[in-house]
Amino acid sequence: MKRLLVLLLLVSGCTVGKDAAQIGAGDFYLVAPGGQVKIRYAAAERKELKGLEGESLMEDGKTVRLSDFDGKPVVINVWGAWCGPCRTEAPEMQKLFDGGTQVLGVDVKETAKSHPQDFMRSRSLTYPSIYDASARSFVNVFKGIPANTVPSTFVVDKDHRVAAVFLVPVLASDVQGVLDELAKE
Repeated sequence: MKRLLVLLLLVSGCTVGKDAAQIGAGDFYLVAPGGQVKIRYAAAERKELKGLEGESLMEDGKTVRLSDFDGKPVVINVWGAWCGPCRTEAPEMQKLFDGGTQVLGVDVKETAKSHPQDFMRSRSLTYPSIYDASARSFVNVFKGIPANTVPSTFVVDKDHRVAAVFLVPVLASDVQGVLDELAKE
């Protein structure tokens, strides 16, 4: 499975070249040099993550937007209730949220809203999540990333420019180092 992910990342990284020039100068488009699964961006290299919004998973009729958290670094976690590694990762995201970090989940590729809602409730997860059953938000916002790359975690700075990408399951401690650096900026 890991080899398949690396192969997909290599293929997507190899096909970006000229396509990346078509993306706006300030838009984020992932390129995974050498198939990297943990990518960091220096402040001068960061691109803004634009247009992330969708139906709230837990609050009917509410729209959740990345822009709701303007001026704050945000940890964005792409997950699914069907995803085995997400079961381990979700409590780690809650640790970050409980520690004062803004966490935003993006729940993708579900067959019914009740499944991820039960996932959140059974694990006492309280951070907001976007319900993106079709993965349209994922595909349209997280450009350059194969739709099957779940879980994935993005850390954006206070201007919502991508500072780090993790295309593997993470622990709170993996993300905390990036957050500590962003706090110094």
